[in-house]
Amino acid sequence: MSEILRSFLQLLNQTFEAGIAVTALSLFLRALTFNLRDRVSRSFAVILACVMVVFSGEAISGAMASEEGLTFWLRFQWVGLVYFPVAYMHFADAVLETTGRPSRGRRRRGIRLAYGIATAFLAALPLGLLVGPVEFDAVPYPRLAPGLLSPWFFLLYLAAVAFAAVMLHRAYGRTRLGVSQRRIGYFQIGALVLAAGMFPYLQITSGFAERFELIFLGLVVAGNLAVFWFLVLMAYAVAFFGVPWPDRIIRSRLLKWLLRGPVTLFAVLILMTATHIISQLLGSQYSVAIPIITVTSVLLLEHAITLVYPTIERWFFYGPERGDVELLHNLEERLISTSDLRQFLEAVLASVCDKFQVSTAFVAALGEGGLETIVAVGKKDLIDAGSGQDGLHESIRRTEQDAEQELFAWGEFWLYPLYSLQQPRALLGILGVQRRSEQRLEEDLAETLTALGRRAAVALEDRRLQQQLLASLEALRARVGVLQRMRAAVRYDQRELLSDTAAWEEARDLSQWVKDALSHYWGGPKLTENPLLSLRVVQEALVEHEGNPANAMRAILKQAVEKVRPEGERRFTGEWILYNILEMKFMEGRKVREIALKLAMSEADLYRKQRVAIESVAGMIMEMEREAHTDLK
Repeated sequence: MSEILRSFLQLLNQTFEAGIAVTALSLFLRALTFNLRDRVSRSFAVILACVMVVFSGEAISGAMASEEGLTFWLRFQWVGLVYFPVAYMHFADAVLETTGRPSRGRRRRGIRLAYGIATAFLAALPLGLLVGPVEFDAVPYPRLAPGLLSPWFFLLYLAAVAFAAVMLHRAYGRTRLGVSQRRIGYFQIGALVLAAGMFPYLQITSGFAERFELIFLGLVVAGNLAVFWFLVLMAYAVAFFGVPWPDRIIRSRLLKWLLRGPVTLFAVLILMTATHIISQLLGSQYSVAIPIITVTSVLLLEHAITLVYPTIERWFFYGPERGDVELLHNLEERLISTSDLRQFLEAVLASVCDKFQVSTAFVAALGEGGLETIVAVGKKDLIDAGSGQDGLHESIRRTEQDAEQELFAWGEFWLYPLYSLQQPRALLGILGVQRRSEQRLEEDLAETLTALGRRAAVALEDRRLQQQLLASLEALRARVGVLQRMRAAVRYDQRELLSDTAAWEEARDLSQWVKDALSHYWGGPKLTENPLLSLRVVQEALVEHEGNPANAMRAILKQAVEKVRPEGERRFTGEWILYNILEMKFMEGRKVREIALKLAMSEADLYRKQRVAIESVAGMIMEMEREAHTDLK
């Protein structure tokens, strides 16, 4: 019985070791992908890398049969073990700095010195000075014999852990928000659990493991389970640093990442372990079941996550605003894109042409610059002549006074004015279909054109409402973004709420100030008397340009516009649209119609993209301003 329990605990331990390594790798990749700019996240990524190296080496060494392979992987895990205590110090210092207590030089110098000492230990590893050869008499696992420098490493390990614990305690005391204190509390407990779980106890003595083997294995399994749990808790707490997203978004994205990665692989490892035990009891071939279990379990788990996760997200993360969030999600799914609108209107025009037995028709929408053809089939020159003749708009306007008149002939076309269904006689555009010579509009053709025209009017009205909605969302996005950034700034240092009050208030109107400055880029009062002159980054540029406000503003605007520019040679493709609009409209001073023709888009779409481009420039200026304040500190 004890032998079965021993085998079970060893397999369970290997499973946990592999699971911890996979989890650390997954969280490390997430840190590199989403939040590497934040110092807390970067330092935690170093801890994750150390954990991944230690536990992957431990898991693989347990499956090695040859002495050479066992020696290599036991030494490999020491690469992570050497740097872990220093990474712990680095992480604790970054957390303390986030609470408003940056290093005055001593902590940073101490951390750099510790990294240097760790590198020296790493260099001594292949020389046999840090650890010696493998000793196979250690039960239940072989161990590396202590080396000449082992006592000094243990001293560094304990000193680094003590230093980091003090720094995290100071950070906890400086934080006043309850939720922030709880997350730093996760760091305090989790980092100590990691430090205890990764400590090489067998290097000191293996006597306890020899006398109480089952108890030792049980403690190792429990320790690995605690390491896994607190590793996830620490990753959860780190996810809130340096990001302006709402808490529900951070929780939801992290949970989805964990479910699709570590949790799925961990479940597969447990299933494989259970299969191995059952196959040993039944005397069957374990290797045959490996690919079947792996493929089937991964497929079923991913499918289950896809089906269940929307419900989990809705019930656990949305909270009281569940209805509002679901409304936005439904809007995203049902929003009619420009491509969808064109497809629908093309279908309407095809039906019109088929009924009238002609090949040319068009739909023109009423925009800021008058009628603009948005969908057309057939002869382009005929359409341009039909929709672009002088007096057409006025003739359509006159029909608004006559409720009986809806269809009328105009040149080579029958025209049907498209009116709003919500605002009577409010013109949205026109539908035109080619008129054959001396053709009379029979009653059935008139009814067909009226029915199809009303469908086109519904599409144009939806398009107009959606443009208004998108414009409102774009205006709201800047204000909401400021609020979210302010929330992120005061999570751990409440003084930011007072020190940057003026900057946060000014940020709400930043897009309008940037637009004014760009409109007078080559000179004018909106450039030289702009509120942007009060920004620190502009004040620094004034010094560089000998106090000339126009040159200083142009330099900052040019720098911000260049930050919007994609990498590589300039092109007229989708990813270059924002930069091309800024360059041609404000730097080169071209007309709107010319830019729209050059970029192959409608003028209405150009104005919408221009607002997005200006907000992008405003965001870049805000980033430059934050960097200027950081450099000052």
